[in-house]
Amino acid sequence: MLTHEDLLAAIPYCLSGTDFSELGEKYEGKVRDVYLQAGKRMLVTTDRISAFDRVLGLIPYKGQVLNQLSAWWFENTADLVPNHVISVPDPNVTIAHEAQPLPIEVIVRGYITGVTKTSLWYLYEQGERQPYGISLPDDLRKNDPLPQPIITPTTKAEQGGHDERITKEEIVARGIVSAKLWEEIEVAALALFARGQVLARKAGLILVDTKYEMGLVNGRLTLIDEIHTPDSSRYWLADSYQPGVTPENFDKEFMRKWFAAQGYRGDGIPPTMPPNFIAQVAARYMTAYEKLTGQAFVPGEQPVVDRIRKNLTQRGKG
Repeated sequence: MLTHEDLLAAIPYCLSGTDFSELGEKYEGKVRDVYLQAGKRMLVTTDRISAFDRVLGLIPYKGQVLNQLSAWWFENTADLVPNHVISVPDPNVTIAHEAQPLPIEVIVRGYITGVTKTSLWYLYEQGERQPYGISLPDDLRKNDPLPQPIITPTTKAEQGGHDERITKEEIVARGIVSAKLWEEIEVAALALFARGQVLARKAGLILVDTKYEMGLVNGRLTLIDEIHTPDSSRYWLADSYQPGVTPENFDKEFMRKWFAAQGYRGDGIPPTMPPNFIAQVAARYMTAYEKLTGQAFVPGEQPVVDRIRKNLTQRGKG
């Protein structure tokens, strides 16, 4: 594990973005730079961090953690659902099959918690008892386990927009996906979440909730983007969990809470994260990686852009 001083020193070298014009047309998401090629996509995971549907800054080595942890999870769930991975030629890069993305984010929740406006606890605290069309009892407390994992889908917002709640009935009624495909999505998502909870428990963590993105590759439902990372998932330290107490977390919630404490929930100009806090966030990403994979985090060679270009050139650009 890198020291706090190592992480502070790495802040100026964060990967903010890329410009590999030779790799094809570029699409820039909140966290990934995606290069479009015939039949495949080259996903470069940067160090950008987002919350409240906004990019809020840069975290050293975050892109490497996300890319390598996703690769580990894709490998450990491939028997459940096909995924888009072709190869991982660089710590920050995944080459993936071209997919037709489905315009729904599939969020699975095992506990009632959160601070964002779309979180289950935020809605419940406002008095809603049927968020996402799902009936909830009146006696739940923050961080309580749900009777069983539930799916609370949202729309996918355009860049700069906010995701919106949607029910499965609305998804089918609007023709976003067919009833048959949505049923397949639900089965896949709950199977992935169950596997995630089992492997997280073995690592001393609780997989609290997560977000899956899915698409169609040659007409077949396929898991895309990332899986069970600290960006897409909420993790608690299992030993710290007890009713009525806020568990220790190893995910982006630590950062969300800091922004919420500054009065920021996604509107207006966000406050700037101080260096010591940035280093703390980075350490949590690395800790989650090491706990889940059982492997030490090894920082990739710097500078990142030169390393990526060299690795892609050596491997024939995928």
